Amino acid sequence: MTTESVASETAATTTPDIAGTVRKLRETFASGRTRSVEWRKQQLEALERMMTDNEGAIMEALESDLGRSPFEAWLADIASTAGEAKDAAKNVKKWMRRKHRLLEMSQLPGRGWIEYEPYGTILIIGAWNFPFVLTLGPAVGAIAAGNTVLMKPSEVCPASSALMAELVPRYLDNDAIAVIEGDGACSQELIAQGFDHICFTGGTEIGRKVYEGAAPHLTPVTLELGGKSPVIVAADADIDVAAKRIAWTKLINSGQICIAPDYVLADAKIRDQLVDKIKDAITTFESQNPGGKRIVNERHFDRLTTSLAATKGDVVIGGGSDAANISIQPTVVVDPDPAESLMTDEIFGPILPIMTVQSLDDAIGFVNSRPKPLAAYLFTKTKSIRERVIKEVSAGGMVINHLLFQFSTNKLPFGGVGPSGMGAYHGKFGFEQFSHKKTVMTKSTRPDVGAFIYPPYTDKAFKLAKRLF
Repeated sequence: MTTESVASETAATTTPDIAGTVRKLRETFASGRTRSVEWRKQQLEALERMMTDNEGAIMEALESDLGRSPFEAWLADIASTAGEAKDAAKNVKKWMRRKHRLLEMSQLPGRGWIEYEPYGTILIIGAWNFPFVLTLGPAVGAIAAGNTVLMKPSEVCPASSALMAELVPRYLDNDAIAVIEGDGACSQELIAQGFDHICFTGGTEIGRKVYEGAAPHLTPVTLELGGKSPVIVAADADIDVAAKRIAWTKLINSGQICIAPDYVLADAKIRDQLVDKIKDAITTFESQNPGGKRIVNERHFDRLTTSLAATKGDVVIGGGSDAANISIQPTVVVDPDPAESLMTDEIFGPILPIMTVQSLDDAIGFVNSRPKPLAAYLFTKTKSIRERVIKEVSAGGMVINHLLFQFSTNKLPFGGVGPSGMGAYHGKFGFEQFSHKKTVMTKSTRPDVGAFIYPPYTDKAFKLAKRLF
């Protein structure tokens, strides 16, 4: 039995009280309890403790669900979530301050500022590939903004989902922060409640359905989706470093990362050298893992092996698979057909296509001819190449001479563009994403400056208004 069927069977035997849970969260928000800086800091500090106190249990859950190594579990899910909560607790008081703005002369006398107010009750639908950081990470921003929060972890990772449902009530305010487990039907019922904001992380097609479900309620949404994130390797790149970094990031979590390198565009001058170096790196990195990379479930295993069997490219390393253990060898495919599934669908697995391009123009043109990705990467030593790719290639985010690290910083926003998502979070940007930026303006009443704008309108008033406005 697959993890998906286990999750479906569990969901069928337990019916969460969705309406009652949402009502409780709304009542808590209406009480004003979540608006104080003290409450926000307490919850964020408790969330950090939850992650650090339970490292062992979280690692076990991630190993059970995804076959994740302890180091990767700590680095990606535990350290990232705890670090974001710690950063938010440290800075939330500063983020909450009014942002005063100098008004135009025509608005004087008067004062104006931006008041950050919480939306209300937020729904966060997490993803299975990094179940803790992609559920609790957005929750950090929502809590920092003073909202009540309902989290729905992915049912595809049942051990992680169950652990989150156990830990959150132990550490966080039960009246303000809740977890509900369930499948896609549960998500649909949740969306139908008409939340004040929804954050969804997952595939583009499901993201569209979430958006459609939110539309009748005019619920604002943050969508963190995916796409085929390219890596351009220019002729002048440091090939040794590029090969190691591409191979390492492609193999993390078996390539099941929304910002993983989905394909490489290698300049023809260095293509063969890059391929050889990537093969060497994979051999070194996987020397203690001869059984291949674990895939999350049979459906994704079948999808990946079907695409690999159909490729017209040259499989230069790997290509093998083990259905009994739902594992696939790390695989490099050189020059597949641009129209085949490896090059049209997001791979989300340990398979790396490498396409040959004759020039930087060809590489940029290839990327821009396809839907905007969540991430784009470039390896080069030349400033002019770097600046050109930054300006001409649209993506949710970009890293030069490395990969993935744009996700792990709290100082920059993380989000997509177009079909790869909308909205962004992390650090202050998460606080702002889950806050309403309310315009506030105050005016004096005496003397009644500007009385000339009252009717009946005179020529003199009209001339004065033209000068001021």
